[in-house]
Amino acid sequence: MEWSKTKSIFIIVFLVLNIFLLFQYMEKRSSNKYEYIPVTTLEEDLKENEITYGKLPDGIKEEKYVTAKSKAFTKGDVQKMKGQGATIAGETTLISILEKPYKVEKDFKSEQLNKFISDTVLFGDEYKYWSFDEEQNTIIYYQEFQDKMFYNNPNGELRFHLNENGEIDSYEQTYLEDIETFNDPEEILPPLQAIEILFTNDDLGAKSEITNVELGYYTYVQTASHVLAPTWRIVVDGKKNLFVNAFEGQIIEMSPEEKKLE
Repeated sequence: MEWSKTKSIFIIVFLVLNIFLLFQYMEKRSSNKYEYIPVTTLEEDLKENEITYGKLPDGIKEEKYVTAKSKAFTKGDVQKMKGQGATIAGETTLISILEKPYKVEKDFKSEQLNKFISDTVLFGDEYKYWSFDEEQNTIIYYQEFQDKMFYNNPNGELRFHLNENGEIDSYEQTYLEDIETFNDPEEILPPLQAIEILFTNDDLGAKSEITNVELGYYTYVQTASHVLAPTWRIVVDGKKNLFVNAFEGQIIEMSPEEKKLE
């Protein structure tokens, strides 16, 4: 009789232990939802769906968050701007009207504006070409830090406006200053894992071609100062931008217009 009771107790303890271990396993699996699929499996899935990509960035293992604040422009800044009439809107935006419009060639290439921007725009060398919207007649540049762009950032933007003659006649500028990294370096997701996340989320259709992959920054928190997180930019078929937080693996949601690459 005593052995029967002892046996029953052992069975109950064994069942409780199994339930506990199963719970621990499920919890770990849930917390690691972006655990890296083995490369061979991922590559097989991509090949089956005819999704292709070229050489991916390598050598970047760790990054830091970046902080910055919006520059409040002054009358002194306006006085430095030659050949244009400038006003300040809301402290952080410069609006400029060029005295002599600048002609943009029909077969536009961003290199054509390098000298113009350097000579005309405050801190012009810190901006990098983003897009040319022919419907809106605007050319957009975003600020960069340590050769990494601040993606879709209205606080570090140059927006040129073209007239009916294809000439830049005005622009608006915002600028981020006091840019610095903070916190200890953290490991970032490799670019192939960012591609995997997009694939798993059905953001990469069959026969997609990944035409560019690069690391930049996307606004993570926006208060009086701005916190930006390292972010993978993945260009699909040369016309669509997708972004994945390189620390957390989150896909950054955007409108169709924001995704479009002009």
